[in-house]
Amino acid sequence: MTFLKKLFLILINNLDKESSQADDPYANVSDEELVKLIVANNNPLLFGKLYDRYAKMVYNKCYGFARSQDEAEDLTQDVFLQLFIKLKLFKGKSKFSTWLYSFTYNFCVNYVNRNKQRKMSDKSSPVEDSEYKLAEEVPEESLYEMKASKLREALELVSAEEKSILLLKYQDGASIKELVELMELGESAVKMRLKRAKERLVETYNTLP
Repeated sequence: MTFLKKLFLILINNLDKESSQADDPYANVSDEELVKLIVANNNPLLFGKLYDRYAKMVYNKCYGFARSQDEAEDLTQDVFLQLFIKLKLFKGKSKFSTWLYSFTYNFCVNYVNRNKQRKMSDKSSPVEDSEYKLAEEVPEESLYEMKASKLREALELVSAEEKSILLLKYQDGASIKELVELMELGESAVKMRLKRAKERLVETYNTLP
């Protein structure tokens, strides 16, 4: 672990753990307002409150792209390091949580692309929900019959970009409009990428024993 990462961890965890939720003046502050305050003050201790809200979510997303718990923890800290630096890029066009999902996925996609020789494993737990949502969207592909374990394996085999857009859409519930904003693409381009990703997933799924 680098010195910068160690320092960052000390800062974000150096909050008053004894203060109750009721005594916390930021307890009822929205994510979007909290981001504005953090950007305005560049305060890592205040950023720690945002970290507390989303550390588990980011870790779960990173775990889906990692080979081990330790690797997922390192990825999580790297995501938050970059988030602290680039938080000012959030413009409020979508919910902060959706923007953070995209930020995390993009970071992990880039991480995987830099390590293509490794076989990544997706241990994301909510695959069962994705199974039925995919089925509702593409009934012509008989996705109702997809088995969760086999679907998880197929998700491991498609590209990181395909996996990213599929999970954003079907696991996290991002709308086409949100995907347009997050990916900075036109609506037709987003729909085409989503269509190709679904076709690729189905094709991969059908090749599995």
